Amino acid sequence: MAVHTLASTTGSVSLGPATALSCRECGERFDLAPIFACQSCFGPLEAAYDLPTGDPEALRARIEAGPNNIWRYAPLLPVPEDVATKPNLNPGFTKLVKADNLARELGVTGGLHVKDDSGNPTHSFKDRVVAIALEAARAFGFTTLSCSSTGNLAGAVGAAAARAGLRSCVFIPHDLEAGKVVMAAVYGGELVGIEGTYDDVNRFCSELIGDPLGEGWGFVNVNLRPYYAEGSKTLAYEICEQLGWRLPDNLVIPIASGSQLTKIDKGLKELVGLGLVEDRPYKIFGAQAEGCSPVSRAFKDGHDVVRPVKPSTIAKSLAIGNPADGPYVLDICRRTGGAVEDVTDEQVVDAIKLLARTEGIFAETAGGVTVGVLRKLIETGQLDPAAETVVLNTGDGLKTLDAVAPTTGPTATIRPSLDAFRQAGLAG
Repeated sequence: MAVHTLASTTGSVSLGPATALSCRECGERFDLAPIFACQSCFGPLEAAYDLPTGDPEALRARIEAGPNNIWRYAPLLPVPEDVATKPNLNPGFTKLVKADNLARELGVTGGLHVKDDSGNPTHSFKDRVVAIALEAARAFGFTTLSCSSTGNLAGAVGAAAARAGLRSCVFIPHDLEAGKVVMAAVYGGELVGIEGTYDDVNRFCSELIGDPLGEGWGFVNVNLRPYYAEGSKTLAYEICEQLGWRLPDNLVIPIASGSQLTKIDKGLKELVGLGLVEDRPYKIFGAQAEGCSPVSRAFKDGHDVVRPVKPSTIAKSLAIGNPADGPYVLDICRRTGGAVEDVTDEQVVDAIKLLARTEGIFAETAGGVTVGVLRKLIETGQLDPAAETVVLNTGDGLKTLDAVAPTTGPTATIRPSLDAFRQAGLAG
């Protein structure tokens, strides 16, 4: 198929193995450019590649010899070859924690791991996707880095722009958790609260892109979205490498826009195609909060489309009522034999505490959603506890203290004396 050259783009750019943008609906191809929708059918665009072929062992050795961050996978990403030498936050290669204590609590016998992305520079997985988008922004000559965000992305954009010496201006719903607001503002860029939900913020940003006010702006999750989204593939790469270059049986992944889940699946398929892992079945499960569960509802109702909802949940990082990748999530979960499930806010809080108590990992509310859904999937018989499972924690609990603060605090408050300690019954 011919590749369309767009007169309105910034000209030819080189982004490693990426060769074009391909429409996920009709397959139409376009030059690498800051565009996100197909001009033929308006379907979403994603990066297409000429990936390395030949000896899988040589490629595996090259990856293993690379830096301990996402740039070890540069041969598989839309980034220039010299990406590791540029000012960047260098996220990735976070811990894959063998969660034996949590496994015993939940009755998992096949092995349970937590991919803990709270160890990234701004303490969420968003550093991965922003790092890729930043390289595209540089290639296209953008001078301002921007985004619409439910919180974590705003902080990641602010930090990455500061490191790269670019201006940042990010947009958030006006009622975000205080911790995320502070973390987005501290990097010195512009932070703008929009009255309304995330979907209102996203619509505003789409309008700004088409206005002269937005000239020179790279919106990481809008006009740079085809590149940005590829950063989530690195979660798939790392999980398989950290498991000894093999696929897990099950993955439980949170759903906001749905992009993370779809790109993890894409990354797994790429590893199989490159011969880096053995091809065998795996199941992908999506996790949502009940107060914003349009994909879960569509899955349970047997629908192929997702009906938008107005979010009402403590899991604000997942509070996207009209998830762009919802239909693709449904297809992947059904194709792999997985499911999409949801949990209440109370179950989210219980799961945050469970993970903290068993594994010493303090997850934000999105991590509470995935662990809560994992427990529900096991209890309802949808996930085989004898199969090896990886559950994602995508952010740090320090960002969402309000979720657990009402039910968490000192065990006791006593006078500074041994008698008082004994009387409190805490002596063991």
